[in-house]
Amino acid sequence: MRASLIQIAVDEGESVASRRVRTASLVRRQTGSDLVVLPELWTTGAFAYEQFAQEAEPLEGPTYEAMAKAASDAGVWLHAGSIPERDPDGPLYNTSLVFSPSGDLAAAYRKIHRFGFDKGEAVLMGAGRELVTVRLPTTTLGLATCYDLRFPELFRGLVDAGAETLVVPAGWPERRRAHWTLLAQARAVENQAFVLACGTAGTHAGVPQAGHSIVVDPWGEVLAEAGPDEEVLTVEFDPAKVAATREQFPALKDRVL
Repeated sequence: MRASLIQIAVDEGESVASRRVRTASLVRRQTGSDLVVLPELWTTGAFAYEQFAQEAEPLEGPTYEAMAKAASDAGVWLHAGSIPERDPDGPLYNTSLVFSPSGDLAAAYRKIHRFGFDKGEAVLMGAGRELVTVRLPTTTLGLATCYDLRFPELFRGLVDAGAETLVVPAGWPERRRAHWTLLAQARAVENQAFVLACGTAGTHAGVPQAGHSIVVDPWGEVLAEAGPDEEVLTVEFDPAKVAATREQFPALKDRVL
């Protein structure tokens, strides 16, 4: 399986509309990939809290339309990162969208763990409540977003639901980059799953981003890692390694709690 993680740079000098067009173009170039992944809140920037309400979209808004078309044009499964979703009957949500190669919406995941403690996303957005998996021809994706990475019980739930490849779009800050790498490897090892973690580059509202998108195998080995700037990180991996690892070292069968 071939996956491409597009580490978008989010900078204040580029409008959301322009970045949407540019990102769609980058997706279309990944025609040789099976799965393409974008970061969290790449339209606004994860720390640009003041833009959330202004740039929030209905689920089937302009980003949905642009990404559905890009997925169809490239013929790829597309995890389109997340957008600030405006629910007409409720609050904003940090919502991830996954499209099939035909451009149909395969899944939407509202981020469960909101970052910010008593400010930012934690008070401006509602919390999702449902775990979401997506069945691809060769693997089952488990969806999580950024701050979710710190909560291992969410990933256990995804594994119990059949997840073999854990996809984590993020807007992770540079000052905690060591945690990003550590937690991505930990989630891979403890769940004996692949982890595809795609972050942003650039600076959001004065907060430098970590970049360093990473792909980790079920043994915790780093298969590929990006640098700090915008780039496309492409890696080939064998989804069958998940079942082989779980059979060879059946730690998940020894769970007690």
